[in-house]
Amino acid sequence: MALTASNEFPLGRKAPDFLLLNTVDNTALSLSEAKGEKGTVIMFICNHCPFVIHVNDELVKMANEYQEKGVNFIAISSNDIENYPEDAPGLMKQLAKDVNYPFPYLYDETQEVAKKYAAACTPDIYVFDEDLKAVYHGQIDNSRPGNGKPVTGNDLRDSLNNLIENRAVIENQKPSMGCGIKWRL
Repeated sequence: MALTASNEFPLGRKAPDFLLLNTVDNTALSLSEAKGEKGTVIMFICNHCPFVIHVNDELVKMANEYQEKGVNFIAISSNDIENYPEDAPGLMKQLAKDVNYPFPYLYDETQEVAKKYAAACTPDIYVFDEDLKAVYHGQIDNSRPGNGKPVTGNDLRDSLNNLIENRAVIENQKPSMGCGIKWRL
């Protein structure tokens, strides 16, 4: 598993809109339909990445907690399913059910959405305010598979608390780290 860091996504930049297949219920879902009243977390993830598997339980816990506070979570998989069939929409739907994702799990078949967000790794985490302007792009916390640090969600949690409480944006944001998105050749 090669470690890849996230690319830069400028704070204040507007979230690019999209219309993607929600594998959970086989409907098309747009960002404007799925965004939260107070904010939106967009997570580029996939089924097989050990970095995502490592934080899945915390993502579910945080989504349940913050969706009650007006922050919606959206997961997107952009991996090439020809070379990584374990990330296919049917298996995405099954994983969402097995892990109890309380958020839509969208399939970016063309990989255009990942490119618009400059997504590079899984997980790659973005937080947007109520106007869909970026306020955070960074790691969930400093836990990684095998490093012995507990999964706490502290970095993401701090950014969400700042958003909800109208506090200043965290300036020193540490990049997400994980498996590289599996691009089509």
